[in-house]
Amino acid sequence: MDYIRVTKDNIQSEHICCAISNNNDVQVASKKAWLSERFDDGLVFLKSVERGKCFIEYIPAENAWIPIEADGYMYIDCLWVSGSLKGHGYSNDLLGECIADSKAKGKKGLCILSSEKKKPFLADPKFLRHKGFEVCDESECGIQLWYLPFEKDAPKPQFKPCARTPHTDAKGYVLYYTSQCPFNAKYVPIVEQTAKQQGVAFKAIHLQTKKDAQNAPTPVTNYALFFDGSFLTNEQMNDKRFLKLISR
Repeated sequence: MDYIRVTKDNIQSEHICCAISNNNDVQVASKKAWLSERFDDGLVFLKSVERGKCFIEYIPAENAWIPIEADGYMYIDCLWVSGSLKGHGYSNDLLGECIADSKAKGKKGLCILSSEKKKPFLADPKFLRHKGFEVCDESECGIQLWYLPFEKDAPKPQFKPCARTPHTDAKGYVLYYTSQCPFNAKYVPIVEQTAKQQGVAFKAIHLQTKKDAQNAPTPVTNYALFFDGSFLTNEQMNDKRFLKLISR
């Protein structure tokens, strides 16, 4: 498999894997705009030449849009291989490229979000454990921070207190999200409209700066849904899924 690094120079002509469509699609436009603003912060987006979900996205941890303390580490936003591309070792390839690049840049190691058991939109803990990652911190909501140090004495990354104890004072449903995930551009407005039609209290908080994301009351910021102050899920909702959720 050959891979392409998406940059400012080619982003308009390359597909971005997680949302495969043309640049007029709101999801593609949102994701490409977000990526374009992150390249100067050291973000790397490496993808397969084939059209499909096969890519890795990572950034120096001090510029990551989550509440962690991991100076000197590289944070993996997303490592995603699925569909017909799964099962061919491409995840190993992509992670290997990330490791080599991070070592060349003098990083202390890698870190990434996962959980004890596989959760949607989080890295597979079985794969991480197989590759030598270990849990270095855990939020009260069960989302874990994993790390792969390049040296034995490297300090462990950790969540900020706001992420370790996720909570919001607002009643009803409260969603924190960023434009890192392209699906949000399409589905957040749909869920907002669905909640309005059902007479359900719902507030969406769009995290639009690194500072806001790094101080958000949740360990995962690309999608974090709360209910009556407690963290509920990081799984993206469409109208049908949200209706099923509120019917419980």
